[in-house]
Amino acid sequence: MQLLKRPLIRRFVIITTLLMVISSEGFAATEADVIVYGSTPSGFCAAIAAAREGVSVILLEPTDHVGAMNTGGLSHCDSNQMVRDTVMGLFHEWHTRVVKDYTDRGLKAPYNPAVKDQSRWTFEPHVAMRVTRQMLVEAGVTVLTGRYLKAVTKNGPRITSLVTKNGTFQAKVFVDGTYEGDLMAAAGVDWTIGREGRAEYDEPLAGKQYTKKKMNINGFDDEGNLLPLLTTADSGSKEAGDKNIMTYSFRLCLTTDPKNRVAMPKPDSYNPARFEIIRRYLKSGANSNQVGFDLYPLPGGKLDGNNSIGRQFSIGLVGGGNDWHTADEAGRKKIWEEHKQYTLEFYHFLMTDPAVPKAVRNKYVGLGLCKDEFVSYGHFSPALYVRESRRMKGLHVISQNDILDAPTKDDPIAISSFPIDSHDCQRIALKGGGVINEGTIFPVRKKNPKQGYAYHVPYRSILPRPELCDNLLVPVALSCTHVGISSLRIEGAWMVIGQGAGVAAALSAKEGVSVQALPYAKLRERLLAQGQVLDLPVQGNRKIKEGEQGAALNVAPRRE
Repeated sequence: MQLLKRPLIRRFVIITTLLMVISSEGFAATEADVIVYGSTPSGFCAAIAAAREGVSVILLEPTDHVGAMNTGGLSHCDSNQMVRDTVMGLFHEWHTRVVKDYTDRGLKAPYNPAVKDQSRWTFEPHVAMRVTRQMLVEAGVTVLTGRYLKAVTKNGPRITSLVTKNGTFQAKVFVDGTYEGDLMAAAGVDWTIGREGRAEYDEPLAGKQYTKKKMNINGFDDEGNLLPLLTTADSGSKEAGDKNIMTYSFRLCLTTDPKNRVAMPKPDSYNPARFEIIRRYLKSGANSNQVGFDLYPLPGGKLDGNNSIGRQFSIGLVGGGNDWHTADEAGRKKIWEEHKQYTLEFYHFLMTDPAVPKAVRNKYVGLGLCKDEFVSYGHFSPALYVRESRRMKGLHVISQNDILDAPTKDDPIAISSFPIDSHDCQRIALKGGGVINEGTIFPVRKKNPKQGYAYHVPYRSILPRPELCDNLLVPVALSCTHVGISSLRIEGAWMVIGQGAGVAAALSAKEGVSVQALPYAKLRERLLAQGQVLDLPVQGNRKIKEGEQGAALNVAPRRE
């Protein structure tokens, strides 16, 4: 009997996949019970979760790449620093299916999702894409790419349609699955950007953070102008907030295997002067290990290259993403290209500049892009790593207090447990001499095992104020502070929060109620049925005061 069923299942999957392809060309339905805008890990999990609740779902993606960072090069899953047995549901299923993809092809399992330890879980981007697409197909989600949001129509506080560059779409309930909170902003929901001052939410980790050592070099040229790659000579008050956000970068999928290696593209118009500040730093006698990026081994003889939180100079373009959230489609393409240009120039500098020690130059010369990854994009990832953007000002703002002092909530939809962890936000030329990177929060986590503290993500944190919008859920650009997003900003957390948003969206659509009026008891019941974990583990003291980013919390620099 099983042998007879399998061809039918295969035909169903093939036909549904073809329908998805046809849909992306413009022949799909324009109306559904639930529309998710943005196919980030949170977005695609929201779409799958909603569809599994028996409603019709359209997933709209503004670009032509589905899956954002999960399929775009972030192939070392940072859940090794999370309390893994609390991150279940679609996150666990997705990883189980990634491993099954390998074993079904007779390959060694790269990790065991059933073992909830601190080992690294790694996979190849093309495998992540295949699994993501399969799960969307099986859930019956209509996936449409190239749907860049242009406008939102509303009737009072209710969204009625999304106008995109390629069609207008209607739904009962909407989910903003974007990193940037684009739908939220277009719908007139309150939001913020940047960093709060320390007094605003009584957060010792807010304001300016000077956790890296000062570099004893001059940050100005002979005319007194800032050197390239520096962002300011006036960082502002230590206690005050600002509009700066943590650095963006790419996750590079690399290899040393000559059979699969493609040479790193040469940058357009390489300017050696752009790296004068790094040259001065290396010539000052500094450790050359402070310049470069991190490499994590992946299956298939590959490496995941990531911006290093611990190094002074890496592949993150400090300050380069500050205007990303307000840029239109053309503006974001320009910022994306600027980040790619910086990445290629920095890589070229590492390979060729005489100031870089020969051993370091040789290390990077031996690397290249992977021939079998991102084939349609010249083997370079199409996904910019947007670590932080807009944040909603919703019914509950997750702050440092919620993570470290008061983790229990009455309306949890997920549990997050990544350390509070921020990359650089500024690179400052000090007028009295020296250069310093500012904004890094080295991981605030338990000492043993090295994982963050588990805390509830309340339903209220993904809800706008009802008078502003009553049929929208925001699981990525959710309501939190900069310190809060420094912990929430990880794909594992966003996947389970997205699942919570998807279930809530489906229930609200079926019940015909606003997302704010949805009874939590009913939502909790369905979340548990979909495999979510909502009970916090027993944990010890986690309080932190200003200046305690030290040995007591084991927050020494790491490069993940």
